[in-house]
Amino acid sequence: MQDKKELLEGLRRTPAILAAFVRTIPANKLDVRRGEGFWTVAEHVSHLAEVQPMLLGRFQRFMAEEHPEFIPYLPGAGEEAPATPPRMEMDTALAQFAEVRRQQLQLLDGADDATWQKSATHPEYDLYSLYILVRHTLMHDYWHMYRMEELWLTKDAYLTRVG
Repeated sequence: MQDKKELLEGLRRTPAILAAFVRTIPANKLDVRRGEGFWTVAEHVSHLAEVQPMLLGRFQRFMAEEHPEFIPYLPGAGEEAPATPPRMEMDTALAQFAEVRRQQLQLLDGADDATWQKSATHPEYDLYSLYILVRHTLMHDYWHMYRMEELWLTKDAYLTRVG
């Protein structure tokens, strides 16, 4: 947990980095689908905005519960769920991401060390704590941003095939 300050600083910087990055991508590239099973850049941005309230709820549960038990968040799972995130308007998605991230940070800035170390149960993970969730959130942000850059700039022969 020695990097708690750095993790929070990373989360704090992400909305500005994401917004500046997305604004460099030409509008005609936002909705290009590079292949079957690939999300578009706009869908990645929409997903990042869409998952923030769920993550805020998890942070809140760590604050309120002694040992929270979580279920996997699987967007697109189920018969009626779309295989890709619903596309949001980019300014709306970026604003939502930034606002919910602000709320997350306000909550996390007030968490004491005991809360950061609280364990939880999550069927996908061997270990799960507030600390791990915060780190996971930062890595999730940057994985999607890397994927967006790859989808925008990488030639087909070098594009990573996921799944």
